[in-house]
Amino acid sequence: MALRDTSPPESAGPVPPTTVALDPDERRRLLSGAHHDPHALLGAHPVAGGVVFRALRPFARSVSVVAGTARKPLVSEGDGLFSAVLPFDAIPEYSLLVAYEDAEYEVHDPYRFLPALGELDLHLIREGRHEQLWKALGAEPMTHQGVTGTRFTVWAPNARGVRIAGDFTFWDGTQFPMRSLGASGVWELFLPGIGEGARYKFEITSRYGDRFLKADPMARRAELPPDTASIVTASHYEWGDEQWLAHRGDTPVHEAPFSVYEVHLPSWRPGLTYRQLAAELPAYVRDLGFTHVELMPVAEHPFGGSWGYQVTGFYAPTARLGTPDDFKFLIDALHRAGIGVIMDWVPAHFPKDDWALARFDGDPLYEPGDWRRAEHPDWGTYEFDYGRVEVRNFLVANAVYWCEEFHIDGLRVDAVASMLYLDYSRDSGQWEPNVFGGREDLAAKAFLQEMNATVYRRVPGVVTIAEESTAWDGVTRPTDSGGLGFGLKWNMGWMHDSLEYIGHEPVHRKYHHNEMTFSMVYAYSENYVLPISHDEVVHGKRSLVSKMPGDWWQRRADHRAYLGFMWAHPGKQLLFMGQEFAQGAEWSAAHGPEWWLLDPDYAAEADHRGVRDLVRDLNTVYHRTPALWQRDTQPSGFQWVVGDAADDNVFAFLRFAADGSPLLAVSNFSPVVRHDYVLGVPETVAAWRETLNTDAGRYGGGDVTLSEPVKQLDGRITLTLPPLATVWLTPLD
Repeated sequence: MALRDTSPPESAGPVPPTTVALDPDERRRLLSGAHHDPHALLGAHPVAGGVVFRALRPFARSVSVVAGTARKPLVSEGDGLFSAVLPFDAIPEYSLLVAYEDAEYEVHDPYRFLPALGELDLHLIREGRHEQLWKALGAEPMTHQGVTGTRFTVWAPNARGVRIAGDFTFWDGTQFPMRSLGASGVWELFLPGIGEGARYKFEITSRYGDRFLKADPMARRAELPPDTASIVTASHYEWGDEQWLAHRGDTPVHEAPFSVYEVHLPSWRPGLTYRQLAAELPAYVRDLGFTHVELMPVAEHPFGGSWGYQVTGFYAPTARLGTPDDFKFLIDALHRAGIGVIMDWVPAHFPKDDWALARFDGDPLYEPGDWRRAEHPDWGTYEFDYGRVEVRNFLVANAVYWCEEFHIDGLRVDAVASMLYLDYSRDSGQWEPNVFGGREDLAAKAFLQEMNATVYRRVPGVVTIAEESTAWDGVTRPTDSGGLGFGLKWNMGWMHDSLEYIGHEPVHRKYHHNEMTFSMVYAYSENYVLPISHDEVVHGKRSLVSKMPGDWWQRRADHRAYLGFMWAHPGKQLLFMGQEFAQGAEWSAAHGPEWWLLDPDYAAEADHRGVRDLVRDLNTVYHRTPALWQRDTQPSGFQWVVGDAADDNVFAFLRFAADGSPLLAVSNFSPVVRHDYVLGVPETVAAWRETLNTDAGRYGGGDVTLSEPVKQLDGRITLTLPPLATVWLTPLD
């Protein structure tokens, strides 16, 4: 409803003062971006004789107050300040009419609005317990006091002042100083009329007087690198994966089939967007039978060469492939294809880019103040200050964010070992022991426990996976028993030992036999994933097939035999893209997998397609054979048949399902056929049939296979073992 002009007629009495002058110090602080409470100076405030209106509009030619049918000009005070005492009895509903040289705009005054962040939010932020922090901090489009706009909030407790700069201010922050919300360290401003797509940064004035622009740590969308601004966004995506979410947690992950295809999205099919990937990746992964994909980090990062492991936008999917809703479309497509999505998550460190988290408000904030703890010695980055509750909250909420907002099914946590040890990659004098005199980072341990407990409580059905390369006790033990609380852990020991073994010429393998058996000494100390990840096929390590010795036939045979051994070994499986078809070259982030090897016009196409067919069959048999996954974490699920045949390069073991049904896996890592090889088997199984043989002709092998079932006699069977091959046998029905 329009208000009537309440200004008194000229005969009503003395004319009110033109304005109320600002205290010089207050004016200086306001204009320099160092004022903690600009709302006390700007906007409308009752004074003797009426209401004083003050607006800060740099480069404006004039500013007027519009209240109902009244239009009252403000007087220029210089430096973009306009003010006047207008004869209103009370503060009216009003807007500002701002005239520039080329246009005139009627806008709402941001300084007439109450804080758009509640006391509960501030309390939880102070406590470090805001589990949906992204709904309190950052840029949130909303309707506030009946007006549409965007609420901007940022945590910068050491700043003297914070302002908003954006494309809507021509990157000049002068006109939009934010207010401090007290002890929380949060700064807030609601900007009417600013909506989705607006680009912005925070202009921070440090306690030392320095002024600089920072991207929003909580931005949910960022500009396409190399541009670095944050973008106001809101999700409009409508999910179609209700059935997937309802049933993904029906079986605990350590008792379920779990084979993972690791993908670097920008290079899997270079040039494809999230939505274009959604048309190809789910079908490809489903055809190969993998239960999950693991995405190398998708959070925004400035340097593509880091493959996403140096994150600046922890809440923003990389703009290289599309918008946040486009990323949701890809995840939804994977879920509707029956494929789970694991995302690499990097809470161990962050880069030093001056526009991002580093020294965010002029002082160490996200990183520790002690340089010995702040600097990550290996990567030229900063570590997080896990002892600060607000920083822990930032990271814990980030883990929850990806699971709740993007329906991520699991987080593989990168570089856990570097977080857990105070002396990680540090020499004497570069670290201090903890309060108990030890080398363990107790704050990092507490953070990981809090993250895992929070994620599992809030998002049933997800799994967290630790990349942890040491013998830290209890990585996958529940937090209430003193463990870190992860669901699974990468078995780096198995990976290193088995690759070491397989890299030797067969004639030398007998001297390294224990490298293939040692993993069973500790196989049940944690819940393990067996990873052949991107880390093993870059930086001169060669691709998986190229690690194998011998000629091309032998390398392929070893590759197939190794995969058969891996899929039968206790633990879940992870294979990096390109290795499923025996790519010969190392992975290149610029070019991605060598898909041309599968081109029918390529002379050796059948060799590579055969390996891919094997991977498909490995997953198919694996998925329908509970013996290979149901008792992965129980010693009763495994039994050596032959573990000491070093001279033969032979390994044989049994896997058992919960109901006792077995699978026999036999690997011959020697390039000779072994005839009449005798193995002990359960007498309860009368006959065995070959379920899978990596030497089959359709995989590119020599086709030394078992065409007939093998009967046991007195608990023994006699087999012909193909060269450089793994054979799986199951009871004849």
